[in-house]
Amino acid sequence: MQNFFTAVVIVQVLSALIIIGLVLLQHGKGADMGASFGSGASGSLFGATGSSNFLSKSTGVAASIFFAATLALAYISSNRTASVGVMDNLSSVKTAPVAAPVAAPASAASQSSQIPK
Repeated sequence: MQNFFTAVVIVQVLSALIIIGLVLLQHGKGADMGASFGSGASGSLFGATGSSNFLSKSTGVAASIFFAATLALAYISSNRTASVGVMDNLSSVKTAPVAAPVAAPASAASQSSQIPK
């Protein structure tokens, strides 16, 4: 299940990066005015009108993949069991009992009071 979770996270991150790239490649509404002064898209890769349709459809596909990955992550996360700590997974490790500290013998205290001066 952990491998599937990792794969869905990778798909979501890649689709987010693709969406960012596609949005930055698209022309805004005011791009036509700049195109008339020489910085235009007359020599663009997809033609004069083909770029907007292709990029818009590609952005829609990437957005739907991102949305599906987000739903999958929400479903996977809701069914995961929360672990309290690292030591919860170490049930097979046996620890030795801790010994109680040894008290000083009572005779040592009585001997110090009987030392001749």
